[in-house]
Amino acid sequence: MAIRRVVVAAAAAATVVTVPFLVPSTALGSAPSQPSAGSGQRPPAKQAVAVGNGGAVSSVNPYATQVGIDVLKHGGNAVDAAVATAAALGVVEPYSAGVGGGGYMVAYNARTHQIRTIDGRETAPARMRPDSFIDPSTGKPIEFNTAVNSGLSVGVPGTPALWQRALRDGGTISLAKALKPATAIARDGFVVNDQFRAQTEMNEARFRQFSSTRDLFLPGGKLPVVGSRFRNPDLARTYRELARKGVGAIYHGDIGRDVVKTVAKPPMAAGAPAVRAGLMEPKDLANYHALAQAPTRTTYRGLDVYSMAPSSSGGTTVGEALNILENFRLSPADRVQALHHYLEASRIAFADRNRWVGDPAFSRVPTQGLLAKKFAKDRACLISPKAALTSPLAPADPGKPGSRCVAGTGSPEAYEGPSTTHLVTADRWGNVVSYTLTIEQTGGSAITVPGRGFLLNNELTDFDFAPISAGVPDPNLPDGGKRPRSSMSPTIVLKDGKPYVAVGSPGGATIITTVLQTLVNRIDLGMTLPQAVAAPRISQRNRTTTEAEPAFLKSPDRAALEALGQKFVLAPPAFTPSPEIGAAAALEFRPKGTIEAVAEPVRRGGGSAMVVHKAG
Repeated sequence: MAIRRVVVAAAAAATVVTVPFLVPSTALGSAPSQPSAGSGQRPPAKQAVAVGNGGAVSSVNPYATQVGIDVLKHGGNAVDAAVATAAALGVVEPYSAGVGGGGYMVAYNARTHQIRTIDGRETAPARMRPDSFIDPSTGKPIEFNTAVNSGLSVGVPGTPALWQRALRDGGTISLAKALKPATAIARDGFVVNDQFRAQTEMNEARFRQFSSTRDLFLPGGKLPVVGSRFRNPDLARTYRELARKGVGAIYHGDIGRDVVKTVAKPPMAAGAPAVRAGLMEPKDLANYHALAQAPTRTTYRGLDVYSMAPSSSGGTTVGEALNILENFRLSPADRVQALHHYLEASRIAFADRNRWVGDPAFSRVPTQGLLAKKFAKDRACLISPKAALTSPLAPADPGKPGSRCVAGTGSPEAYEGPSTTHLVTADRWGNVVSYTLTIEQTGGSAITVPGRGFLLNNELTDFDFAPISAGVPDPNLPDGGKRPRSSMSPTIVLKDGKPYVAVGSPGGATIITTVLQTLVNRIDLGMTLPQAVAAPRISQRNRTTTEAEPAFLKSPDRAALEALGQKFVLAPPAFTPSPEIGAAAALEFRPKGTIEAVAEPVRRGGGSAMVVHKAG
């Protein structure tokens, strides 16, 4: 196995480590030639499904997907393509992701047949305390939107460190080469579509509060016009500086100093009321680490399912729900019962998630207990085929068998922002990446770093502002250096030890249910992967009601499930004014070496799936 010595530059005191490449030795020749920018006068053609070989990419945006495909065509691997695609999403999907945010990557190494993950979640500044979101004048949590639109909500960005670690551990090109296509798009511009305008309009009021954000995203004080070209020269300069200096420019350099200055004193527009200052200091950036760690793993119907371990709750919650469902036979012949069991398994898994999952560096997270088959079997005893459970359902303690089949009353779910974006890549050697990245809300904190062209996250509002239940330990309270709990669920499924499906989604806490429902649709209900992604979604997260998309509310399944006691409400708008749940991107490995890349056909304006060589 080829080994490279790398320096983890985001650490305050750099340490030298040895790590295996995530590429086969046959791919370790000369560096690939420079991929094209993908920034022509018209956007690349968009399609929701593509089948072929030589590699594949799926994301929410055709510019970004084309960048990833160009990297693969020029000899790059799945990790190279994932980072380049993510950098492009930072340009064309700036309200969902970018260097001001964080995320999680799950990667399959075709040479070693191993799956590794990188935790690039944002961290709280060292000065943050468990009561930082409590108003001292009232003793109560500050209003949620007040916290979002402030420096107090901004966590230390993890995305640049994740990109660097991913490329050094498993890539074949430099960060400079990975950033070059996105830099060209930021410089030359991209064509504004209905989605970008709608998201800008949804955020218009708060964008006008901050002079730097208003000037960038409301050019001339107006909403961007569909069909016009949107340029971001400041972000192009930021990417060029990162290309020259590496991510140290953020964690130890000028870009980082500008971030800290912006967090401490947000650039308010004339007449706008002041917002709360943040707690970030230069040392918080200097001390940031992107963490390489083992994935979560469970089995389901003979398949191996891998995802993110805490600080994300995605892997444990999707895994626990699948383990619960494995105790029942789900069949397309009885779709209503299958959906009923899906909802109940999700309800139970969320009850346990909300009690136990947080940053494992700060509290005991019983990851193995939550994923134990015996624990899931005991929890499955709560599910009746004829009646829905009542939420909020009480959690169980994986370490106490007697607590597992008790349907007590628990605590409500805390709010989590609905934005984020997801991408999947695969290369000709069989490497696979599933990568979810975010700045939290659509539009993040709404604060753009002046002269830098990127929005800062509001990730710290993923912490619980106060304990959810009095007298019960809360693993997700804020603290200095802590990572807030996430729902991001980048997932890779293996069949007979080889990649079968890769999937993930944005959507806050609905990420978990989107991934879970997509897997149930594909594995249990006989749908093709495009059908599994497109099917109407319902999301039960230990709430009294289940959120549902309009198409489901019009279906006969609704009445049949309501007869069992399920209660439905219309899902709130997430990425557009339309009610939607999630926006998945997925891949499936098919017979004879072909790959099916799948994106959303409608949600979020429709995504973009491409392959290097089309079948047929």
